[in-house]
Amino acid sequence: MDRLTKDQAVVIMGFTGVTTVSFGVFHEDVEKRLGHPVLTHQFIDKGFADKLKELYRDDFVKLAYGEENK
Repeated sequence: MDRLTKDQAVVIMGFTGVTTVSFGVFHEDVEKRLGHPVLTHQFIDKGFADKLKELYRDDFVKLAYGEENK
């Protein structure tokens, strides 16, 4: 089985909440996607976690296996 790329691992972490990259790498990507700084304590807020899930949803769906990926 092939390893995930860093970008793929970040997307999986963003959508599922499962740790697949270091927090620093993930934090940096979240700030880039949101376009503003995010304080670390914000990550434990349920509403923020839901916002992150939506932020990464489209990219997560694009990772799905499809006939073109055979």
